[in-house]
Formats: sequence, C-alpha cells, structure tokens
Amino acid sequence: MNDDFYKIRRLPPYVFAEVNALKAAARARSEDIVDLGMGNPDSPPPAHVIAKLAEVAAKPDAHGYSASRGIPGLRKAQAAYYGRRFNVDVDPGTEVVVTLGSKEGLANLAQAITAPGDVILAPNPSYPIHMFGFIIAGCTIRGIPAAPGPDFFEKLDRAVRYTVPKPTVLVMGYPSNPTAETVDLEFYEQVVAFAKAHGIWVISDLAYAEIYFDDAKPTRSILEVPGARDVAIEFTSMSKTYSMAGWRIGFAVGNRQLIAALTRVKSYLDYGAFTPIQAAAVAALNGPQDCIEEHRLLYRRRRDVLIESFGRAGWDIPSPPASMFAWTPIPPALAHLGAVEFSKQLITHAGVAVAPGTGFGEEGEGFVRIALVENEHRIRQAARGVKKYLQSMGVNAGGPVRAAG
Repeated sequence: MNDDFYKIRRLPPYVFAEVNALKAAARARSEDIVDLGMGNPDSPPPAHVIAKLAEVAAKPDAHGYSASRGIPGLRKAQAAYYGRRFNVDVDPGTEVVVTLGSKEGLANLAQAITAPGDVILAPNPSYPIHMFGFIIAGCTIRGIPAAPGPDFFEKLDRAVRYTVPKPTVLVMGYPSNPTAETVDLEFYEQVVAFAKAHGIWVISDLAYAEIYFDDAKPTRSILEVPGARDVAIEFTSMSKTYSMAGWRIGFAVGNRQLIAALTRVKSYLDYGAFTPIQAAAVAALNGPQDCIEEHRLLYRRRRDVLIESFGRAGWDIPSPPASMFAWTPIPPALAHLGAVEFSKQLITHAGVAVAPGTGFGEEGEGFVRIALVENEHRIRQAARGVKKYLQSMGVNAGGPVRAAG
C-alpha cells in the first residue's frame, strides 16, 4: 500500500513542532513557562454572550444540525457590523457566509475557486493558511512582500508579468499576522485597481480589525473601496474581537460569486457551527460593544510593558501599530542561531516561549513573533528571564557571545 500521500508531501514539517515539544516537556517538569507564542486570547467573552449561549443551549430543539451558511440572524448581524463600522452596505443573503473561523473559510475558498497548478500570490511572511490553504488545493505559491512599502506594487506587477500561468488570486491580510503592519484606504484602492486591470481575485484577511493602537487611524476594510466587491472577498473573525477563539465563528463578506462558491463547497463539508454558538455570536455583534475598546486598551498596555521591560533587558522590540503581536528581530549578536534555535533557547534558558519567524515563511528567518497574551506581571517576568539569558550569552556584558549549553 502506498502511504506516500501527494498532499502530505507538499506540507513541510510543522515549524512550531520542535518549540512546542520543548515547551510541553518543560511544563511536564513543572517549569513555569511564560507562553508568548500562540495568539490565544486570555480574556473571556462578554458575560451577556456566554449567557445567550447557555440560554439557547438549554432549549431542547437547539441541538440538531444547524445551517452551513449561517443562521439568518447571524448573517444580518455581520452585515449590520459592516454598515456601522465601515459604512459598507452588504446583502446578508448573497454577500455574507458564516465560517468555522476564518481559517476554515480561507481553506475552503481555496478549494472552491482554484485548480491544481494555479498560481497564487501570497505575502511572505504571513499567516500559514494564506499559503498552505492553496498548497493543499494543489496550487503554486509566488511570494510577494508582506510590507506595503514602495516596492510592493513593483513586485506585484513583476509577479504578474513574469509568472506562467498568470496568477489568479492575491491574498493579503492587514493588520498583518505576524508583522502587525497596517494599510490605509489608498493602498486598498491601488490593490482593487490592479486586480481589475489584471483579472485577479483578492482575498483580504481582516481578523484583527478591532485591535489597533492609534485611535486616529482605525483599520480599514478593502470593501470600503467603490467597486471592490467586483473582485474582493474579506474574512473576519469573532476570535480576537470578542475573545471567542475556541468558538470557531468567522465570516466571509464580499463578491457574490466568491461567496456562492464558498457556500456551495461548505454545504458538502459541514452543517455549520452549533446553533447556540451562532445565537451567542448574534448577541456579541448586536449587543454592547464595550469589550472591544477594553480589549484594545488591554493589548495596548501589554504592548507598552513589553517594549519597556524587554528594552531594559537588552532586547529592543519594535512597537506594533496594531494586532496582538510584536514582530521582533532576534538580537543581532544572536542572529546566527536562527529563529528556531533562538526560540528553543528562550524556553530552556529564559522560561519564555515565542513563535519562530520561519513558521510564517522563509522571509521570517531572523525574527520571532511575540504574542500579547499574558498579563503585564507575566510579561515583566518574561523580561527578567530574557535579561538573564542575554547576560549569560554575553550580550549585555559586552563579552563574547557563546552557545548556550
């Protein structure tokens, strides 16, 4: 029997596996590890959302199959969110579908709209599903810059001109995971114009829509651009905005043809999220929104403590303008270790877990992603561990850098 499965061959070993195994082993030895690796919110959802979940779950008729595309009330609630947040009028019947988190939606859309051999443009580094959702579908990935800098459109144009076959899809996500970069509406206007000129679909990942730190510059949606729905679809999620990561509720909004394709594939694969969860998501979107600002302020405070305490420890952290992550260069004196080995040494010698940058693409080498998912006391504890580790490596003392034993 042949067990050399084609799609599995296209998936490299999980980069985070070594770090996760080391973290698990340390915890099995009862070591205290400050986990700044996975972007898992540590705050609970709002109380009224949990109450709605319990209320609907108590109903005897709430435990059957749900609706794959999402219950009508939830699709209407998401459409209302786009209306009040982005001043975008979307049709909940034809331009919104509920997904089992944005990750599932992205992967199923890849299956719906591509064929083996298609070329997809995706940022590098980026959230792994942006690339691997399409790799699983049999596509080829051509990397483009994650940073929306001056050369972004130059490299995008080059990718279209010199790639055979011509790319069919452009994937992007801002605020970026992992790099935390943001874009303005002018950037999206250029993207939409480029996509229309070259006949390319655009997939926008807006999972961190509500986590931004400059109140004068709230995140924007690509769907705010006139005509964007001719070429674009956008994914959002309840995970970070309402601290509902484990509930697995997300949305796709935008182009009707893409929504219809995703809806059709999903109809063969799932019956939708548990109805009480969908009802609670309606309560989150339609109810009090105080938690959004509370979470934003919480992550801002943690960001500031991270930058201040790690800076004093000898590790300069660039200040992220958005998201719940800091995309951080390895200290120059230790850059030779590489992202994975550096991350492993942080667990062993500092008691701190981070995500190695190479888990987000080869352009992530030399970086780690630090998640703002521990409280301020724990972040300061992490900084003390980092300081001891750096001093043991001779970084702060000015002596020679040596390999940790």
